[in-house]
Amino acid sequence: MPELPEVETTRRGIEPHLRGRTIQKLIVRQASLRWPVSATLVRRIKHAHIEQVSRRAKYLLICTNSGTLVIHLGMSGSLRIVRDNAPPGPHDHIDMLVGDNTTLRYRDPRRFGAWLWTEDKLESHPLLCKLGPEPLSDNFSGSYFFNRSRGRKLAIKSFLMDSHVVAGIGNIYASEALFRAGIHPSRAAGRISRQRYTKLADAVKQVLSEAIRQGGTTLRDFSNGEGKPGYFQRSLNVYGKTGEPCPVCKTPIRETRTGQRSTFYCPHCQR
Repeated sequence: MPELPEVETTRRGIEPHLRGRTIQKLIVRQASLRWPVSATLVRRIKHAHIEQVSRRAKYLLICTNSGTLVIHLGMSGSLRIVRDNAPPGPHDHIDMLVGDNTTLRYRDPRRFGAWLWTEDKLESHPLLCKLGPEPLSDNFSGSYFFNRSRGRKLAIKSFLMDSHVVAGIGNIYASEALFRAGIHPSRAAGRISRQRYTKLADAVKQVLSEAIRQGGTTLRDFSNGEGKPGYFQRSLNVYGKTGEPCPVCKTPIRETRTGQRSTFYCPHCQR
């Protein structure tokens, strides 16, 4: 599943091609996504002027003068810029034409993504209103994280991936941040000191920033707005490295399950 760095990489790739444009036409070939594409979307979005493309957690927001298109890439979705006459593939479900021979194309083999339209304030949208702070913002810090964790028995990895606590941190980057902070993924969130939370918050910011600079992580399906893969997988320390030597101490990396998700860690470096 595309995580925050992949979604941010996509946003940066498509925004220069969309900002300031007027939506000429929307072609929906397959409306059966995670939530069905509204039958009225084609009519509502036509002639809307795109003011900006932003991101909240793992949601892409195409903000126009008449409303906002909320896009989620799901498990295997991707957005890229193509020419209007580029023939669609079998999983290319939606095209948004914005003039000057430019089309935003949505591809989603598993059809678990979403294209939703809202004319209400984004702060009140049911998918966005309960999200925690952005991990790369000043609102996310070690002190904030520490205060939210008091009394929590939940494993720190699951706590880190709770979008109500902090928005948009997925499995890959949670594992990598915990490794950098030296924290065992199964440790109870409420039993971690403020000092260690400061180190973890810094690790989260570092790993996400590095991943964005490298275009995200391509493990299977992800490509950016230009159809190119991400390269952060070359910098992964523990994720997907079961049995390989820890880059710090050479102890074999272990794999376990946390909240039904694969979790990778070094039993020596992470306590």
